[in-house]
Amino acid sequence: MLDHEPGSGTYVAEPRQRVRVVRSSAREQPEGSPFRADMKAVGRQGDWESRTDAKVPAPAEIAARLGIAEGELCVRTAYEFLADGRPVQLSTSWEPYDLTAGSLVVLPEGGPHAGAGVVNRMAAIGITVSHAVEQPEPRQATAEEASLLGIQKAALVTHIRRTYYSDEGRPVETADIVVPAAHCEIVYEIPINR
Repeated sequence: MLDHEPGSGTYVAEPRQRVRVVRSSAREQPEGSPFRADMKAVGRQGDWESRTDAKVPAPAEIAARLGIAEGELCVRTAYEFLADGRPVQLSTSWEPYDLTAGSLVVLPEGGPHAGAGVVNRMAAIGITVSHAVEQPEPRQATAEEASLLGIQKAALVTHIRRTYYSDEGRPVETADIVVPAAHCEIVYEIPINR
């Protein structure tokens, strides 16, 4: 891989070992973060930075995924996930505000359940998450994504649209996850029930 630095030249980039990102129902941990558990399993230190905005009107696509009206209020959280301090994944999460308003889990990264993940946070308010649906597709990184992930503009990424559903079939969270192909390999683990 080549690194181009304007005004300086083009250099051979130091090869990076790809991080394995496991997508599995088994990732949901009774306590703690699924991402941290994934990183620990591959010998990396997992962490993240986030920014939450409450009462954000849902854009049309997000509203459709959440089964709410366009413009209904949501809690939006933007994440930058790090492995050993380097960005490896971006995610923007949307939760219907009316679902968590007035509870201790209204802010995904605040309060006593901060960072516990959607399944555990929803359980804290009596909502059982029964399943998630993920739709992965390859595309090119936007300029903003490339900047945040430390990759070249238009580099290949996998964009995963994930939605968690309650046992009553209601969408409780939807997210757009962006994983750079050069830095991560995505592995799906599928449990077999006998």
